[in-house]
Amino acid sequence: MQAITVQDRDAGLAGLSLSDVPYPHAAENDVIVRVHAAGFTPGELDWPGTWTDRAGRDRTPSVVGHELSGVVEELGFGTTGLSVGQRVFGLADWTRDGTFAEYTAVEARNLAPLPADIDHTVAAALPISGLTAWQGLFDHGRLTTGQTVLIHGAAGGVGSIAVQLAREAGARVIGTGRSGNRDRALALGVDAFLDLETERLEDAGAVDVVFDVIGGDILDRSAALVRAGGTLVTIAMPPKIRPTDGRAVFFVVEPDRARLTDLATRLRDGRLKPIVDAVRPLAEAPAAFAPATRVPGKTIIRVTEDRTGDSL
Repeated sequence: MQAITVQDRDAGLAGLSLSDVPYPHAAENDVIVRVHAAGFTPGELDWPGTWTDRAGRDRTPSVVGHELSGVVEELGFGTTGLSVGQRVFGLADWTRDGTFAEYTAVEARNLAPLPADIDHTVAAALPISGLTAWQGLFDHGRLTTGQTVLIHGAAGGVGSIAVQLAREAGARVIGTGRSGNRDRALALGVDAFLDLETERLEDAGAVDVVFDVIGGDILDRSAALVRAGGTLVTIAMPPKIRPTDGRAVFFVVEPDRARLTDLATRLRDGRLKPIVDAVRPLAEAPAAFAPATRVPGKTIIRVTEDRTGDSL
């Protein structure tokens, strides 16, 4: 089968290539998924799990990508809760081969059923962004109705989902980003937008939760915005500066079948819409990692057309 692999850590983006690789093995509690559409995080070539397994052993050549939507092709020994031919979407393990492949092995618990009326391309944009947004806002940020949340990168893949979820929860939302993303953020429902290129972050005022996806100086300066009892949440890096009288949380998204199911229901009901700004075929996936081709929302890779009519 074909997959996008990376073999040389020092080569960076130049090390990505379309390759012929063996069909995956379904371990206990795994399923083999025929991948229809796949998503990725641009920085994953810097993750240790891209290069080594859980024991720290080299596992190159590695198949990249971690989000997927597709159809169950095969069940591993002991696998329950899913069936062959079922539409699914979810996350591949960080330290195993990923989703930029015609077939991939995934732990069944990392996948959720995908309703027949949700497009594979849309579904593949939801797992990382949707789970990250939910866990950041509610599990770690403890955001509640009536509070104010500042969401950095409000027009991006994670930020756009976070804006929609926070608005539905009854929070006041301040979004940040570049000037070109103002209209998109306002359309998503932010109550106010702060242009990080021309406006002072400190003018946002005190907030209950800061949800950061940027890191660096923006993360450092955001700590001062958190009011007493509030929370600074980030997925970028462990914060060096903490709120004076609040919490600071750095986290990595975790799979959650029940929450994925909930997010799919919200999508079907029109309460949630992932932003897909580009769709590329598998052969063009290496180019999607390049900074010059990145888009504010998600880039999704179309991997396989269904042979049985379950089309993208």
